[in-house]
Amino acid sequence: MSNAGLLGFRRSFPFNLGIWLGFSVVMLACTFFCGLLSELIPKLKTPMLVIGAAYMLWLAWKTWRSPPVTEEGSARSGFVSGLALQFVNAKIYIYCLVSMEACILPYYQGEWGKLVFFALLLAFIGFCFTLCWALFGSVFKALFSKYAKVTNLVMALLLVYCAVSLFL
Repeated sequence: MSNAGLLGFRRSFPFNLGIWLGFSVVMLACTFFCGLLSELIPKLKTPMLVIGAAYMLWLAWKTWRSPPVTEEGSARSGFVSGLALQFVNAKIYIYCLVSMEACILPYYQGEWGKLVFFALLLAFIGFCFTLCWALFGSVFKALFSKYAKVTNLVMALLLVYCAVSLFL
């Protein structure tokens, strides 16, 4: 969202395509390892949820405390940047682990063709929402700049909600 807010939707699109490819690779890897681990170590789910929630709470704190971003030079706009970012983006690991463990693996355990399909589907859905965030960021750039503290607070509270909802 911040990239599109700084660069505009069109100039941030290569970055979003990189996110999609990286997202797809990470989703496939997570699905594979999640499928294996759920067969071998089913008790791993709770510690991963705790780690994921702690990370989201840390992100909420950093979001709330972050200054308003107004410089175009600070944006990462390239395809490779978007691709590389996904390999350190803990949110998509949480997204994959939770969605696979809660919604898909209980019904399709060991059916690798279907698991690959669902991994790619989840990555595509994530890409669609990434584009929505980019569009949202570019359309509301002026509003977000003017009300940066309020925007950061709302985003931080939404992250806190996501962290709590992992356990509901």
